[in-house]
Amino acid sequence: MSYITLRAVHKTYPNGFNALNNISLDIAAGEFVAVLGSSGSGKSTLLRTINGLDPATDGVITIGGHIVNKNNYQKIRAQIGMIFQHFNLVDRLNVMTNVLTGRLANRHWLSSLFYLFPKCDYQIAADALTEVSLLEKAWNRADTLSGGQQQRVGIARALAQQPKIILADEPVASLDPKSSEEVLILLKKICVEKGITIIANLHQVDFAMQYADRIIALKAGQLIFDDKPSLMDKTTMNDIYNLVNEETEHDAKLAVADI
Repeated sequence: MSYITLRAVHKTYPNGFNALNNISLDIAAGEFVAVLGSSGSGKSTLLRTINGLDPATDGVITIGGHIVNKNNYQKIRAQIGMIFQHFNLVDRLNVMTNVLTGRLANRHWLSSLFYLFPKCDYQIAADALTEVSLLEKAWNRADTLSGGQQQRVGIARALAQQPKIILADEPVASLDPKSSEEVLILLKKICVEKGITIIANLHQVDFAMQYADRIIALKAGQLIFDDKPSLMDKTTMNDIYNLVNEETEHDAKLAVADI
């Protein structure tokens, strides 16, 4: 049964750029979906449209049976954890406080302003840090951690939100190969063990094929592939990235960026 549904979704920006064109998708609860596509394909726009940060120009998006619209953006976003390419941590704050920011949607604005959290939130944050194997770093400043560790803090922050969905926008693009694998293994574990739906924009085809349950590919805002990773063949890859030779294909596997 679908948990996230998109029907004939379009996104056109004021300058006339058509970022998404007639996208229809059904994504099940607990599914790990990788989104592939070259620069400008619409990958990031797709994520922002799902969580209402960049509302669709036309079409309908439903999450858990509720239509995503301006009347329920706050409620919808409370269910969705975000993971970013550049971590989006507050460097001067310690790790624990960064993770606790995942609880802000559940707190009064005054408590949020002064980073005041109840004891139960600290326990939720501690559990999230345990999940990503960083509890021992809880009181270290965020900027003292390695890139891989900072991204795991970002994952812990998303987990502290207790989401039903995690949207990850190029979560390993800034990491070395070893850290990238650690992060993707962790996301896969969270998906399987916690039943959290994960939609991740990736720029490494190999990683998408290794960790995702399903691959979606966009090209110029259109959906051109939606199937199991095992069905992603060279012809399809060539179509996604306009590849012309094996050398270009190798480069695309390693580094294909999105908007």
